Amino acid sequence: MEASLFPGQRGTAYTNLASTRVSLVGMSWRPQYRSSKFRNVYGKVANREHCFDGIPITKNVHDNHFCAVNARFLAIVTESAGGGSFLVIPLEQTGRIEPNYPKVCGHQGNVLDIKWNPFIDNIIASCSEDTSVRIWEIPEGGLKRNMTEALLELHGHSRRVGLVEWHPTTNNILFSAGYDYKVLIWNLDVGEPVKMIDCHTDVILCMSFNTDGSLLTTTCKDKKLRVIEPRSGRVLQEANCKTHRVNRVVFLGNMKRLLTTGVSRWNTRQIALWDQEDLSMPLIEEEIDGLSGLLFPFYDADTHMLYLAGKGDGNIRYYEISTEKPYLSYLMEFRSPAPQKGLGVMPKHGLDVSACEVFRFYKLVTLKGLIEPISMIVPRRSDSYQEDIYPMTPGTEPALTPDEWLGGVNRDPVLMSLKEGYKKSSKMVFKAPIKEKKSVVVNGIDLLENVPPRTENELLRMFFRQQDEIRRLKEELAQKDIRIRQLQLELKNLRNSPKNC
Repeated sequence: MEASLFPGQRGTAYTNLASTRVSLVGMSWRPQYRSSKFRNVYGKVANREHCFDGIPITKNVHDNHFCAVNARFLAIVTESAGGGSFLVIPLEQTGRIEPNYPKVCGHQGNVLDIKWNPFIDNIIASCSEDTSVRIWEIPEGGLKRNMTEALLELHGHSRRVGLVEWHPTTNNILFSAGYDYKVLIWNLDVGEPVKMIDCHTDVILCMSFNTDGSLLTTTCKDKKLRVIEPRSGRVLQEANCKTHRVNRVVFLGNMKRLLTTGVSRWNTRQIALWDQEDLSMPLIEEEIDGLSGLLFPFYDADTHMLYLAGKGDGNIRYYEISTEKPYLSYLMEFRSPAPQKGLGVMPKHGLDVSACEVFRFYKLVTLKGLIEPISMIVPRRSDSYQEDIYPMTPGTEPALTPDEWLGGVNRDPVLMSLKEGYKKSSKMVFKAPIKEKKSVVVNGIDLLENVPPRTENELLRMFFRQQDEIRRLKEELAQKDIRIRQLQLELKNLRNSPKNC
């Protein structure tokens, strides 16, 4: 050390070293831990007998979860020939699922997304490569035979539909995003699209709502993050993410913050926190790791916890989010050697509050055909109800009707206590409207008019449809020719009969 110093600098170096040592000693007594009731949250995997085994999970590479869960049913998109299908299994029916277990199989193309109605337990929406969105009603106790007839078929997209989302506070309002770069808002009371959001220039990757559903945020392949007023389709804020290529986005409850996951300019996985009213620059950016799988974010507004799960790896990291710097505090990581294809999340009213469970994932392990529940638990010694970790939470009653929301009304979710009301089931029933075949006009555009195919698969489907139509018309024409000849013969016989002479 001394030999490397120039003359006259030795005393200065010693002084700097001494001051550094003093400052380090002065800092060492101050703990660097944040006081948090969630610092010791841990993940607990269910026993094998409480898992769902023998399920042919879809091999589709679309970046979705392919899984949806509520307090009664688990739905999983499966691998199938001749169209898309998904399984619906009652939660109590754990263990090995039979290969011939009944499916929901009405789509003509692969199913790309499924979502349960937040207010009616047995209503589920699905979207598919066949360009349709369908609403299904699952019977009490689950399926006894294959279901091919949907309660409602929604046609309005000209290309495949990749995402569906239910409005968080309004009953029977559904959003769908297609590969035609459009978001359609459906009023299921009438079975028609009532609004179209047409501000995207590429495929929409993700949609998320704020707490009362008055704002919608989207990520898009055009590398832009948008905050949209859904009823008008007006873009309120837009970020052109050059250094942080966004993939997924989630609203952080009422914090007026957005969190995105994406890829940095060095191709490392990254998260960014944004102010929803100013998307010019992220508040913070944090690199996670150098893996390539997509990062799925999950946010729990009740505990202010953020979970990050990577597609293709088995780990789930979790953080606590605050409104003050440093905003994001790392808590812990759940580790597993089994890679996950997607994750379903149990709604709050379906959790086991007696075990201090604050979050539950349903992990899709494709290689094993296995669905594995993972409970996130706050360790507590007391068996009594823990009110500090279970505040009032959005329940199963809608705050608005479709007409109220479309008329401009915003209302916070109807809250419920998990102590007394979490076992109550919703008494709402879905009534499908009676529909007639007609054109679908939104914003002056007929959405069902002939649209030129953009891919080879679309061209083939259109070709086969036209071939079927030509074959049907030829058969109809041949039958009419036969009928014309019969009538001509009958007319000739009448003219030649003796009575007419």
